[in-house]
Amino acid sequence: MNDDKKKPLDDAAAAELAGVPEELLDGGEGESILDELGKLQEELASAQQGVLYAQAETQNVRRRLEKDIADARAYAVTGFARDILSIADNLSRALDAVSAEMREDEKFKSFITGIEATQREVDKVFAAHGISRIAAMGLPLDPNQHQAMIQVPSADAEPGTVVQEMQAGYMIKDRLLRPAMVAVAKKPD
Repeated sequence: MNDDKKKPLDDAAAAELAGVPEELLDGGEGESILDELGKLQEELASAQQGVLYAQAETQNVRRRLEKDIADARAYAVTGFARDILSIADNLSRALDAVSAEMREDEKFKSFITGIEATQREVDKVFAAHGISRIAAMGLPLDPNQHQAMIQVPSADAEPGTVVQEMQAGYMIKDRLLRPAMVAVAKKPD
């Protein structure tokens, strides 16, 4: 048994605490007053415990709500960002399709410069909202960030290493927005 638990009060101590003279506690009536005092003390302890539990629960709910609000603020643009990723992909494809000859041609220079400026602006907006591109090339496959689409036999790269990025992946702050679609090296046949 735990020594910290309260022991029942003896008659004199109970009378002193209750402010009742000891002589009034003699006989059958004394037992009922002490019993009543003990019941009240138990009820008080139970009520105090209930208040503590209620305060702890209230604090937990408050913390949970604060976290939910912070997450809602941080990740509110997630759906919109997913929609804009296809625009960023198309800008990248357009720039990748431009040949060296076209870059030198005076007719296309300003057009290409405009596309490059648009892509820089998209990258700037992404950075402002915590959206970053996932590194993939030359790194080991990370199933939390990369989606392996094919395996490519390679003598140059370690098996399990990303050797080609088919579609860029993105993170929004610390959450995955879209995995990078990649080709992974395997041992040559």
